[in-house]
Amino acid sequence: MSNISGKVVVITGASSGIGEATALLLAERGATVVLGARRADRLEALAARIIDAGGKVAYASTNVKRRDDLSNLVRLAYERYGKLDVLINNAGVMPISPLDELRVEDWEEMIDVNIKGVLYGIAAALPIFREQGSGHFINIASTAGHKTVPNQSVYSGTKFAVRAISEGLRQEAGDKLRVTIVSPGFVHTNFTEGVTNPEMQAQLAAQRDRFAMPPDAVARAIAYAIEQPDDIDVGEIIIRPTAQG
Repeated sequence: MSNISGKVVVITGASSGIGEATALLLAERGATVVLGARRADRLEALAARIIDAGGKVAYASTNVKRRDDLSNLVRLAYERYGKLDVLINNAGVMPISPLDELRVEDWEEMIDVNIKGVLYGIAAALPIFREQGSGHFINIASTAGHKTVPNQSVYSGTKFAVRAISEGLRQEAGDKLRVTIVSPGFVHTNFTEGVTNPEMQAQLAAQRDRFAMPPDAVARAIAYAIEQPDDIDVGEIIIRPTAQG
């Protein structure tokens, strides 16, 4: 039997892209998925697909910038199913631009979603994991969290932060909890919608359409980390298209 089957998995940013693909794959492999995202209509449609395929699912409208929303999502999973096995901190935004443009609101949005959203998820799940004596954090970073390039300074900084927080958490977690960082490269999603600089939006869209990998590829990497025996921790996975420099 797969080590995924029977697990209760919370996923943020679950209404599209990596989150949606991961929800579908894990549900297909027997996990109960609890989905959070801002777009309730998308969550409802995704939940219907999972149910129609014979899977188990719950969902709640969730804005990761609100600590209470994360707490409520995790509580929904724990109270309805009696346990929490995995939290996937997947929600993220990428409104990149040159620093000279001083798009400070975009900077704040990336910090609030990409860093504080992960911390709020950790704050919601860690007490439950400690009480259970088991649990698995999977935090989605980026190849931008390994290498900084022009126009992505703040985004890259937030993803470096996710990796640093995750590694610190792993070191503090002890031998009962698992912590995995997944750093994807270009993924074919709608992430360009949040880019407020038209030139950057066009550039990213062109790169995405030229060589980005499908979200399913990242979902399979996440599943690989989850399906390992409970005493094996996959610390970090970097996954990118072969065409990405």
